[in-house]
Amino acid sequence: MRRDVFQAIADPTRREIINVIAHRSMNLNTVADQFEISRPAISKHIKILAQCGLITIKQVGRERYCEAKLQKLNEVSQWVEQYRAFWNQKLDALEEFLANEENNKTFKPLKTKKK
Repeated sequence: MRRDVFQAIADPTRREIINVIAHRSMNLNTVADQFEISRPAISKHIKILAQCGLITIKQVGRERYCEAKLQKLNEVSQWVEQYRAFWNQKLDALEEFLANEENNKTFKPLKTKKK
């Protein structure tokens, strides 16, 4: 199954795994010790992260080490940036519209109902 980086970061546990190994390479047991979920669950998350290209697993002797490959997060950054530009443009247009409405507003006294 082909997975993408968006699937990887959709899960909060996977985001935390990325955060844990972003600063230094760790063996699988050390990564698992950081969480209160089962080791098989952590292994499943790590497998998904590896399939997405966000981590690599290297065998060193009897240990398997996880290393972050955060370049793939650029895909997310680029995707978000296009929408940031879109919404900034829309909000700027709204701000201009509201400013024009305020400037064109004339004083109109409130009508009161007569009894």
